[in-house]
Amino acid sequence: MGLPAIVPSLRGQSQRATSWEGIEMNLQQHFLGMFAYDHWANGECLSAMRKAASSAEAVRRMAHVLSAEKLWLERMLGEPQSLPVWPTTTIEDCASLADEMKERWKKYLGELSPAGFDRVVEYRNSKGEPWSNRVEDILTHVLMHSAYHRGQIALDMRAAGAQPAYTDFIHAVRQGFLE
Repeated sequence: MGLPAIVPSLRGQSQRATSWEGIEMNLQQHFLGMFAYDHWANGECLSAMRKAASSAEAVRRMAHVLSAEKLWLERMLGEPQSLPVWPTTTIEDCASLADEMKERWKKYLGELSPAGFDRVVEYRNSKGEPWSNRVEDILTHVLMHSAYHRGQIALDMRAAGAQPAYTDFIHAVRQGFLE
């Protein structure tokens, strides 16, 4: 029936994501790999932005990507929010934050127990509304949110006549950019 019928059957089985037609996957290894890709893609995007002397809007979007990554990690760790959701910053500040987040995600995911993926995190969003979500869903959101905004940056760069970064996941795999 498609993904909506499959997804509910995966809930609560995070020690192994599931046995999905005989395929088992370790969520910790999966997310470590996905966040390694995310860091690589952010770095490629920042490099292309530097070469093109990207617009303030592109820098603003990349700063948002990285600030949101940090915000979600802080929520999962129970830490106070340290950056605005849409900070004003520079490409170099973005690069520093990208490197910081690489290490923080690696540490967080490396220490996350299998049951930790099912843990529910309670938080308030940027509008002050109370919400709660599972760690696994937050991690998935962070990755998709980052890819969405990198796509916007690529579109803006192309519209300005610049060459955006080639950040397709399969490209990173084919070229051996991921560990």
